[in-house]
Amino acid sequence: MRRWHGLDEVPADWGRSVVTIGVFDGVHRGHQRIVRSAAQTARERGLRSVVITFDPHPDEVVRPGTHPPLLTSTRRRVELLEGLGTDAVAVVPFTLQLSKVPPDEFVQSVLVDRLHAAHVIVGEDFRFGHRAKGDVALLIQLGEKYDFTAVGMPLVANGDTISSTYIRSRLNAGAVEDAAHALGRPHRVEGVVVRGHQRGRALGFPTANLETLPHTAIPADGVYAGRLVCDSARYPDFSWPAAISIGTNPTFEGGERTVEAYALDRDDLDLYGEHMAVDFQARIRDTLKFDSIDALIEEMHRDVVRAREITSS
Repeated sequence: MRRWHGLDEVPADWGRSVVTIGVFDGVHRGHQRIVRSAAQTARERGLRSVVITFDPHPDEVVRPGTHPPLLTSTRRRVELLEGLGTDAVAVVPFTLQLSKVPPDEFVQSVLVDRLHAAHVIVGEDFRFGHRAKGDVALLIQLGEKYDFTAVGMPLVANGDTISSTYIRSRLNAGAVEDAAHALGRPHRVEGVVVRGHQRGRALGFPTANLETLPHTAIPADGVYAGRLVCDSARYPDFSWPAAISIGTNPTFEGGERTVEAYALDRDDLDLYGEHMAVDFQARIRDTLKFDSIDALIEEMHRDVVRAREITSS
């Protein structure tokens, strides 16, 4: 597996390839079908497969402030794409200059000159080139000009039409199980563990407080069951069942929205400064304001019992 940051890293002797291209935010089941199809087609033709994705999200460059919350970090997206059987992933920096390249020039410079495309597979709603003037029909037409074939595939898996927009809407509603079904895995939120108010520790439930990455798609406020995941040198490939809280801690009149995770029955973890992630498995309840600390602690015990039941099933 090869990983390229930009197309300048593509080897000069790279042969003809089957290419798929898109943002692939979330790498959901529809995306997975397209990437696997490209990899399979490449194997059948004795070629290599390449996935092109972009960083940052094109909307962030073309229309700053209007881009959607991101379902995956760039690092996570590349890891997921690599796991689908492709031979190479190219992360192309999306710039204002790139956004102004006409469709024909984009195809020639990226697909033909750099990757020597023999076949291109994209989502049926794929757009490219300046002002997104290029579509699948134009891609097929340009393929005839530059000696490659192209096809647009629907973002469908097992009969379900899937979109990143739909997944974001389910996360906004707290429906993490619906999101997981469309993604093909639990939704993940990443961040570095920072020091919070340490109220959880004082209450007997020490939590990892995540400073999330910018523009992260975070589920609706509430309490969830899931897993706390770490891949640092201190805790390589560790994962613990967890109760996860999202919200402003209304019982304490909090104002800042936080993502906190309590690794069930663990009070011995030193996670400050570690890069962590939380995987959301199921929603337990809404965020509530309690009349007393004792009432909050009692509810937190019930949350832990419910989280244990969900994560053990």
